[in-house]
Amino acid sequence: MAAAMAAAASTATGASVRLSGGRAARGSFTGSTAQVGSSGTSFRGTGVAAVSSNVSARKQQQQQQQARRRVVVSPRNVSDSPVVAEACLDPDASRSVLGIILGGGAGSRLYPLTKKRAKPAVPLGANYRLIDIPVSNCINSNINKIYVLTQFNSASLNRHLSRAYASNMGGYKNEGFVEVLAAQQSPENPNWFQGTADAVRQYLWLFEEAQVLEYVILAGDHLYRMDYQHFIQVHRETNADITVAALPMDEARATAFGLMKINDQGRIIEFAEKPSGDALRAMQVDTTVLGLDAKRAKEMPYIASMGIYVVSKEAMISLLRNDFPEANDFGSEVIPGATAMGMNVQAYLYDGYWEDIGTIEAFYNANLGITKKPVPDFSFYDRSAPIYTQARFLPPSKMLDADVTDSVIGEGCVIQNARIFHSVVGLRSWIAEGAVIEDALLMGADYYETDAQRNELLASGGIPMGIGKNSIVKRAIIDKNARIGENVKIVNKDDVQEAARETDGYFIKSGIVTIIKDAIIPHGTII
Repeated sequence: MAAAMAAAASTATGASVRLSGGRAARGSFTGSTAQVGSSGTSFRGTGVAAVSSNVSARKQQQQQQQARRRVVVSPRNVSDSPVVAEACLDPDASRSVLGIILGGGAGSRLYPLTKKRAKPAVPLGANYRLIDIPVSNCINSNINKIYVLTQFNSASLNRHLSRAYASNMGGYKNEGFVEVLAAQQSPENPNWFQGTADAVRQYLWLFEEAQVLEYVILAGDHLYRMDYQHFIQVHRETNADITVAALPMDEARATAFGLMKINDQGRIIEFAEKPSGDALRAMQVDTTVLGLDAKRAKEMPYIASMGIYVVSKEAMISLLRNDFPEANDFGSEVIPGATAMGMNVQAYLYDGYWEDIGTIEAFYNANLGITKKPVPDFSFYDRSAPIYTQARFLPPSKMLDADVTDSVIGEGCVIQNARIFHSVVGLRSWIAEGAVIEDALLMGADYYETDAQRNELLASGGIPMGIGKNSIVKRAIIDKNARIGENVKIVNKDDVQEAARETDGYFIKSGIVTIIKDAIIPHGTII
């Protein structure tokens, strides 16, 4: 964990002030000081000392000064997250909640990115991997006991988690961990994971040993930022057995999701999987019940399940062992079944950015969304809720006579006299002179090649790692360690929408060219 914290700590330098209460709101600072009055946010810092020779007036003066206290506030306190009240959990999440992250299936819709790795291990945003999102959300939510369940191509996922989060995440009384639980056969169950509920059931013997009140069930392939403590607080306040995170939807998007209907108490009473027509309109709900304002509620009259749940420990054990011992999936079997049984299944509204990274197109758009200006779809720069990852201790990126516009560049890159526009360039990327990168996602490399190795490869007719001289890459994904030769054009010149050319080193899905990991694209190739 120390390594992961170090990777995110560089975004929060400078002097600090401890806050007790809410986060400081934007616009509350004037110069280097802040006047704190009756705003409801209390600061502990270097207040002006109350000095008086009149002992009888000291108490009155101290009370007056408490309202006028001035502190130095660092820019470190500025946050991109909305200012919300802090959750108050008793017992707190670090002692009472277990995080369970589901690694997903084979990831066939993300192929070839999942050819050699599990879906949660797919690189994201130049420096990160998908699994860093739910793990960081847990850590930022004070949940430090985390299991990750997976069964497909888990080697790179295991390696990343062990390097990023291996050290102790808590004290000796409250030890934290991030551990991978791989699918396994046993005398009681010779099968691999058959679905989300089955995966949890197979390790239920381990989860029930944890001295916790709730389990938070998360997906390993979603992009969003959430404080789960508020999620858990609603679960406890409503005395729910299960609480489902819900996303408000308009009619245009609602047909692609599993929808839920709630009563005036926020309790889920009905489910419908991707309804349309009259069945869709029948699923309209009053989302002001969940806290949405009237205007937004009118625009977003549907709520869709995010596939994220808080489940009470006793309810989970009863549902998976006794009530639905053969059910494989939470979303389509266990939770609708629990609702039909009369269990208290509540909805929790999340009205923020959320993306299911399930397809090549969704993955491509989510990555390029972080280059959007003036405000990206998802920000990695929120100091109050950072995204952690493996600390690689790479040098700063070096750009020599390069033209870079509206792009994100990862660590340790070398870019020589190239033009990069609206792209994401992953760590250790090497881009040679004359190259043009436009609307593209480069994942970078797992290691460097020395100048001597590169020169030797070029002299022998080989192709060094990275993007070769005068090559053009547009609307494409270049997976790690790919070797793109000189004068190559990856532009989908025939506007092909779907093509599988694995032997040639690439696929085309939704018109996006994806170069396979470790692929070699010869000099002069045109795709």
